[in-house]
Amino acid sequence: MSEETATPAEVRAPAWVAALAGVLAGVAGLAVAELVAAVLAPGASTVFAGGATVIDAAPPWLKDFAVESFGTADKAVLLGTMGVVLALGAAAAGMLELRRPPWGAVLFGIVGIVGAITALLRPDATATWAVPSLVGIAAALLVLWQAIRRLRPDAEAPGGSAAIDRRGFLLVAGAATGTTLLALAGARLLSAGAVAVKAAQETLRLPLPKTPAAAVPSGADLGIDRLTPYITPTADFYRIDTALRVPQLDPAAWSLQVHGMVDAPFTLTWDELLALPLEEHHATLACVSNEVGGDLIGNALWLGYPIRALLERARPRAGADMVLSRSSDGFTAGTPLEVLRDPARAALLAIGMNGEPLPVIHGFPARLVVPGLYGYVSATKWVTSLKVTTFAADQGYWTPRGWSALGPVKVQSRIDVPRGSVAAGEVTVAGVAWAQHTGIARVEVRADGGEWVPARLADTVGPDTWRQWSVPIPLERGEHTLEVRATDAAGKVQTDAQAPPAPDGATGWHRVVVTAR
Repeated sequence: MSEETATPAEVRAPAWVAALAGVLAGVAGLAVAELVAAVLAPGASTVFAGGATVIDAAPPWLKDFAVESFGTADKAVLLGTMGVVLALGAAAAGMLELRRPPWGAVLFGIVGIVGAITALLRPDATATWAVPSLVGIAAALLVLWQAIRRLRPDAEAPGGSAAIDRRGFLLVAGAATGTTLLALAGARLLSAGAVAVKAAQETLRLPLPKTPAAAVPSGADLGIDRLTPYITPTADFYRIDTALRVPQLDPAAWSLQVHGMVDAPFTLTWDELLALPLEEHHATLACVSNEVGGDLIGNALWLGYPIRALLERARPRAGADMVLSRSSDGFTAGTPLEVLRDPARAALLAIGMNGEPLPVIHGFPARLVVPGLYGYVSATKWVTSLKVTTFAADQGYWTPRGWSALGPVKVQSRIDVPRGSVAAGEVTVAGVAWAQHTGIARVEVRADGGEWVPARLADTVGPDTWRQWSVPIPLERGEHTLEVRATDAAGKVQTDAQAPPAPDGATGWHRVVVTAR
């Protein structure tokens, strides 16, 4: 039977066309939602609010797997995975709406409601945060209905042809694509705030420090090829945080609230911060997710104001033992009060990194830098609040997710060179070791389980940074296993017990296998 004489029940659009209709509808809806979020509140974005919720709900083992497998690309992988899942769901909705209406529309509606609820549950959300998801899903439903209507045969078509409206479908598909592109372009234009913040960051001229950092000794960098440099270039500094969308804070509107269990709460503005006597300090920061031998660690020169002085101004009350720092995106970290009040520890409210304003991805306009603690309990970026409290009353972001409330950095060392294949004979083995705020006193290397050989330690600015080391090791032809261990300035020897990052940092000796030829 030809299509011209078929009955409506016998004329069916291919399933892939219905799936395409669903995907076009879903993409258009998300684009419209992004446009509305750009107008109302970037944090209300359906995609980013949903992604942030996934990150918040992820168990520690999954977070470790993501960081270990994808490193700093973990967020891109998450967004890509979400995109695939949403596309598959939208395709299924399109096929359902064609074959079993109205279940495709119902599926879209459920997604929209979930998106609205997810946005409303984000930190600092208001009732308007539900609007982007609801408007977006309304746009998606409109496209879906218009597209699917043209994929159903029209029994009242001229001549009783009962044909599907191919031209009409193409027009709807074109209109949906155009709407998507215009909405995305509009969202980008309305994100001028991000452009303005970047411009403010790039044009900012940092004030000179009242207390400059000590000069880096000439012997701090051994100059060995492929050995990690003493100062990590800003562009190479690792980034691990929970922000899918980097917060864009205008420094002119930024402020830091110091409050809680204090006698003199106050709010510090950007101009007031710049007018304070700032200090420079070299400090190495490490992520608790860093595996043994990993690269989620970096050393930089920081400019900022001592947190100790801020707390002295606020006058913490008796019984307080923790400072809960909060980021503009809702992330929190619980830091021991005694650490932040320690006059021997250069804990900073930092505004500069390696002689330049903080990059936006590293916390502009201000972040915390606390030597000796893993970042998850201390290194809050885009910080807007310091609440003096207690560990009994408050918890940082990662503590209820199974991580230790305290995060002192453990003694660690890493072999950077050699890797892979080397020429037989005397081989230079080199790397870095760290025990922030305590300092490294000794590094030893051995080959194939033999005797430990002391390494030469490079100079260092002080105990808050890592140290380079190197040692010549004779290697005969064949395969060899090299191991390294460090001892801190307090005499604590790095343990060989292998432990994963959760719940308070990885342990074990770093081992590399090389082939001497």
